[in-house]
Amino acid sequence: MARSLEGKLAIITGGSRGIGAAIAENLASKGANVVLNYASDSSTSATKDFAEKLSSTHSINALPVQADIGTPEGAARLVNETKSAFTRDSKFQIDIIVNNAGIAQNAFIRDVTIQQFNDTYRVNVLGPLLLVQAAESFLPTDRSGRIINLSSVSSSTGFITQSVYGGSKAAIEAMTRTWARELAERATVNAINPGPVEGPMYRTANSEEFLEGIKGWIMHTPLMAAREGVDSPEAIQEAKEGGGRLAKTSEIAGIVGMLCSEDAAWCTGQVVCANGGMLMLH
Repeated sequence: MARSLEGKLAIITGGSRGIGAAIAENLASKGANVVLNYASDSSTSATKDFAEKLSSTHSINALPVQADIGTPEGAARLVNETKSAFTRDSKFQIDIIVNNAGIAQNAFIRDVTIQQFNDTYRVNVLGPLLLVQAAESFLPTDRSGRIINLSSVSSSTGFITQSVYGGSKAAIEAMTRTWARELAERATVNAINPGPVEGPMYRTANSEEFLEGIKGWIMHTPLMAAREGVDSPEAIQEAKEGGGRLAKTSEIAGIVGMLCSEDAAWCTGQVVCANGGMLMLH
């Protein structure tokens, strides 16, 4: 069976775990070769193992690259190592970029520090910009390229303690629209805006005030209603505590995969729903 992304090359930042790993799995299953970017030494072994798994399972090439894309040197290293590994007959092209890497450091206004602001914007905003700068000359010239930026419902909802995180995601949405115009002959550029997503960090990283404040949103999100006999026992329990089930990472990845397809060629400059209907603003 033909695979829709056969032979294409995708760079996924934060591609070693969570949503990034699910996106890598989705694109690899469609035939794309994938570059799994990660930042910390502690992720080296797991990312290497994951790359080998993707390669053997999907018969593609998967390359782990450690680089801090929040620095010019790191972004350049990521692109250069990708180029070294995937240049064929003097030809090299980056078909897909998924700017997934991000951090969240929640704090009430009075408690926000300069360091938290700088760290968040360096990873969530500067990182994607530096990577696109480093990769721009290697994008396709026929509009077949795809850039997907990970935003969040937080850019629109005003959740308490997310002044900095929500602001950083609003910035990536603004850059998405600018890039869609500037790169129109090279690639479509879209963002997606997940709400709460499964994983061990969701409850441990968020305060009780935040969880209580978001509960009403979850309760009124159409696709977050948990279903006995369909959803996992863990999802059912989560729904009892939080008002509804969290998104699966594969559900977020599926929307990224959709936007990377040829069928999405007429969609650009958009923030595409990846939150089960939590946001219905327009």
